[in-house]
Amino acid sequence: MSTDEDLRTVELAREQEHVSMLYGRLDALRARAKTGLAKTLRESAGGSLSAGTERDVSAAHFNRQLAQYSAVEAGLCFGRLDYDNGEARHIGLIGIFDEDNEYEPLLMDWRAPAARPFYLATGANPLDVHRRRHIKTRMRKVVDIDDEVLDITADNKGRQSRHGDGLTGETVLLAALNASRTGRMKDIVQTIQGEQDRIIRADLSGVLVVQGGPGTGKTAVALHRAAYLLYTHRDMLTRRGVLIVGPNQTFLHYIGEVLPSLGETSVLMATMGELYPGVTATGQESPEAAAIKGSLDFLGVLKAAVKDRQQPPEEPIEILFERQPLVLKPADCRGIVSRGRRSRRLHNLARPLVERELLERLTSKVAGKLGREFLDRGDLADIRAELRAEDEVRAAMDQLWPVLTPEQLLRDLFSDPDRLERATPHLSEAERKLLLREPDAPWTPADVPLLDEAMELLGVDDRAEKARERKRQEQRRAYAQGVLDILDLDDDADPEMLMAYNLISAEQLADRYDEVDTRTAAERAATDRTWTFGHIIVDEAQELSPMAWRLLMRRSPSRSMTLVGDIAQTGDLAGANSWQDVLGPYVAERWKLTQLTVNYRTPREIMDIAAEVLAELPAGLTPPSSVRDSGHAPWSRRVDRGELAKQLADTVLRELAEIGEGRLGVIVPAAGLAELGEAVLEVVPGAALGESPELENQVVLMSTRQAKGLEFDGVLVVDPAEILAESPRGANDLYVALTRATQRLGVLHTAPLPPALRGLTQVEAS
Repeated sequence: MSTDEDLRTVELAREQEHVSMLYGRLDALRARAKTGLAKTLRESAGGSLSAGTERDVSAAHFNRQLAQYSAVEAGLCFGRLDYDNGEARHIGLIGIFDEDNEYEPLLMDWRAPAARPFYLATGANPLDVHRRRHIKTRMRKVVDIDDEVLDITADNKGRQSRHGDGLTGETVLLAALNASRTGRMKDIVQTIQGEQDRIIRADLSGVLVVQGGPGTGKTAVALHRAAYLLYTHRDMLTRRGVLIVGPNQTFLHYIGEVLPSLGETSVLMATMGELYPGVTATGQESPEAAAIKGSLDFLGVLKAAVKDRQQPPEEPIEILFERQPLVLKPADCRGIVSRGRRSRRLHNLARPLVERELLERLTSKVAGKLGREFLDRGDLADIRAELRAEDEVRAAMDQLWPVLTPEQLLRDLFSDPDRLERATPHLSEAERKLLLREPDAPWTPADVPLLDEAMELLGVDDRAEKARERKRQEQRRAYAQGVLDILDLDDDADPEMLMAYNLISAEQLADRYDEVDTRTAAERAATDRTWTFGHIIVDEAQELSPMAWRLLMRRSPSRSMTLVGDIAQTGDLAGANSWQDVLGPYVAERWKLTQLTVNYRTPREIMDIAAEVLAELPAGLTPPSSVRDSGHAPWSRRVDRGELAKQLADTVLRELAEIGEGRLGVIVPAAGLAELGEAVLEVVPGAALGESPELENQVVLMSTRQAKGLEFDGVLVVDPAEILAESPRGANDLYVALTRATQRLGVLHTAPLPPALRGLTQVEAS
């Protein structure tokens, strides 16, 4: 097949895109005819929805799909396979059929099984592929072509991959790796490598762990795996949804365009701090406090905190009823509370039993005063009803067995030293001080698993809501029956004629006018704490605490999960030391470990330095092998502490001149973020910093924790000795900081360099 035919395929794909891409992906638009749908979409693309379309899809959903459509405009077709038998297949972001040629495949979706040779074929194992062609397009034009001849005996002008069984699409891959960063991750469908493809297409069932060092493409593989699973298991995953958990909002914003560009928008992306509906955890706390909350020991703390709210008072409770005092002695209170505890029900679900016991005891006391022998069962029922309505009785009930929400339980626990001490006898006084805070303090990410766990312990008494819903249904059905009765008023109607009431019942008529939830599975899941997902993907999974894992496992009873991370990069004190420690309590040894071993991001010069830090970690991991050199030696410069801010500002300007249009990451100790950020802003007013810095800015200043999962053309690491000292896992943090760069790495330090960094090229201060 000639290059001219490639051009024709790209152009046909563009022409079909307006119909095929939208027709295949805007599933919510239920047009009755393909031509009508295409017309509707073309008219809607200007920003307004037709009346018919509005009935079928919400404006928000339609706008998301239009964003997906725009993303694909960057180029649908990116490759071609030429087989030994003369057959050729074009590979693209989506599948398209040629309507003018009996629906012959025009473009094969990269996720289709038949597209796998594009990623797996090598010179040693060509899979019947004669030539693999990489096609680079810009809008509607082919701007570059790169051929790999896999048949080494072929007599043509193509190029055989010099890596044999190694890299595929080497020229295209290296061009992508050397390109300037944009502040947003892009899809890698054109450059997926064999080891990545095998992970992307792994089975849906079970827990798959993807262990990989920095720059191995873990995140990109995870996102493309989500797209592949949604393509392969469309019905189930569209119904149950896919959850992607990232370490912070900056990271989620960084990867946010990848799945829409691959044609997938029905995915819920969230941080751990957003997995409890109604709470967005923005508070800050010490790593030590987060580690205490993340330990499984805190499960016992929560149970103790709930039990502490079920303590009978040591003093009598006096209730005035019809101007007569009723006294609940401490023994009465113990008996009432004991009734709730014996039930073994969740706290809030046991409250009706406690209330019944309280009312029985009070009713008995009233009957004793009035003369029990003169009262029948009806009289006793009236007394109970009157007692139930008394404010003082309700107050006594709240004192003995209060209705608790998770938020109330935790706020009271963390703001009351006495409650906290009773619930945490195993903690020291210093550890309790780390947990104490004001009642109105914002929630922290470490609180979210505790809120979720507290809900599991407290439960929700939804009897009143169910009763209201039953009443609403009865009212709707009564109204529907009234409508049918009106239609039955015609006494002169032919008895043989079918009437409305012969065709539909009142219940069916009422159900037809029930409100329909048009939200996607991801949108519904975001508001439903009990939602269980079809698949869960966790990025930087090594950072999750044991309590966080309990929350996630509740969201995935099927245990269908993909976990990507690197034990060597564990920074959180409650994070993982081994994958078996994480997964053993939930799936024993029934999980699969895969490894990514090739470093695509970090140049060899930088990785050699980072490997020295890795060697000092107890994980015993081997650094990934870099595929390229940058030609830039990593350097270090020592400066006086009093000059650090000025020297950093000057160095930022010099590095910006070196990287051109690229992105520069400045990674500093957390304690220095404010001071050093001001210095950088003076010379680069548009620099990004703060809790969720904007990565599209050319300069981003952040802590090591904020830098996880990100990448920049150039990186400046400030005071590595302080990064080491900030945390017991400081060496892990330093390893992360050193491996964020795709081209250049520089280190500014005020104290002597850690021994592992002595391989840096020393440069003099200017």
